[in-house]
Amino acid sequence: MAEPKKGDSAEEFAAPDLESEAGRKTIRRAIAGSAIGNATEWFDYGVYAVVVTYITANFFPGGTEWALATFAISFLVRPLGGFFWGPLGDKIGRKAILALTIVLMAGATFAIGLIPSYETIGWWAPALLILMRLIQGFSAGGEYGGAATFMAEYSPDKKRGFFGSFLEFGTLAGFALGSAIVLFLQLMLGDAAMEEWGWRIPFLVAGPLGLIGFYLRNKLEDTPVFRELDKEKAEEPSAKTELRDLIRKYWRPIVAMSGLVIALNVANYTLLGYMPTYLETQIGMSNNSSLALILIGQVVMMILIPFAGRFSDSIGRRPMWLFSMGGLFVMAIPMYLLIGTGFTGALIGFSVLGILYVLQLATISATFPAMFPTHVRYAGFAITYNMATAIFGGTAPLVNEAVIEATGNLLFPAFYMMGASAVGLIALLYVRETNGRSIRGTELPGDPTAAEKSAMA
Repeated sequence: MAEPKKGDSAEEFAAPDLESEAGRKTIRRAIAGSAIGNATEWFDYGVYAVVVTYITANFFPGGTEWALATFAISFLVRPLGGFFWGPLGDKIGRKAILALTIVLMAGATFAIGLIPSYETIGWWAPALLILMRLIQGFSAGGEYGGAATFMAEYSPDKKRGFFGSFLEFGTLAGFALGSAIVLFLQLMLGDAAMEEWGWRIPFLVAGPLGLIGFYLRNKLEDTPVFRELDKEKAEEPSAKTELRDLIRKYWRPIVAMSGLVIALNVANYTLLGYMPTYLETQIGMSNNSSLALILIGQVVMMILIPFAGRFSDSIGRRPMWLFSMGGLFVMAIPMYLLIGTGFTGALIGFSVLGILYVLQLATISATFPAMFPTHVRYAGFAITYNMATAIFGGTAPLVNEAVIEATGNLLFPAFYMMGASAVGLIALLYVRETNGRSIRGTELPGDPTAAEKSAMA
């Protein structure tokens, strides 16, 4: 490792000083730059989930299952995005990759709003829609892992849960904004106009959202943790070398994180991605009622996110995940039975499951990046997260719909969530508690430091 260059100091690479106005301004800009990109990503997924009936009418005369399959198809390329963007993010920096991915994501989402219908151009319409979804998936493969890594590395160690939770506030804000815009348009335009052209408007909104996010991210320096490691490197290793080291040396956190991601994303896409379709096609709720219910639940979850993040800084990440996954395992069936009773029951059931899920969601940015050292953190997060998400996350709406159609069992989403939570609980046994620990350097976070090893000797 090279000696620090003349003029380097520990202060140069310190987390923003929250006691100073400059430090508070820096952390606010870091939060905004990370969260708005995440909001843009999930805005698209949220919009697609709530306009799936209009997507079906315009692109897939074969039925809803084709629209759900197209929702899932973008997840097939997310691992490719993780393998491509992750090592690059560890080599050239988090900021540069995040600026590129948000442009790709927003541009593809915007383009969906411009694609002519099946009636106009035939099979070119679904083909172009699939192409845009693949571009979205490829960019999302680098976006989420990079944004979480960026936020974790900017946050002070003792407040990583609180500041990291605002990234997930952006996730829910994207979902909620999509739901709110579609609900407003449905009330203003009616079903006929929405099916003909109104469904395009929410996708077009992604254009300016992406430009705002690109501007905010370009105004920031790269993270202090990355800049410190970058200056200390005597020789830049290749992205291929770092990827090989990641798989060879850190397969244990990769496996453990995969288990948590399975629990996280089956809950996420069952609750937030599939629930609108479930309420409308299986429970018989109207479009407006289901959207209003989802929107209320999402707003409640958004309000609770920062409090859950701050609480995790006090008690640790592992207790939060334990209570969340244990709660979902116990409450899934009773809450789905309640959801089937009508609007009030569905609102209570969705809210209870959503609140339990928030305990996982709020701590993602504090938990997952801290499972890898700095030099492989972006790649470790992006590859692991997207591999597990591709198999168990984006496919959740399609799997739930297919099994319900085949068996008639309306409780299958609850069973699916319970199974995923059980996998997560097993994985949690092998996850280190890194609350309050530094995530700097090339050592695995949570390992004893050199000083601690010396003291124990």
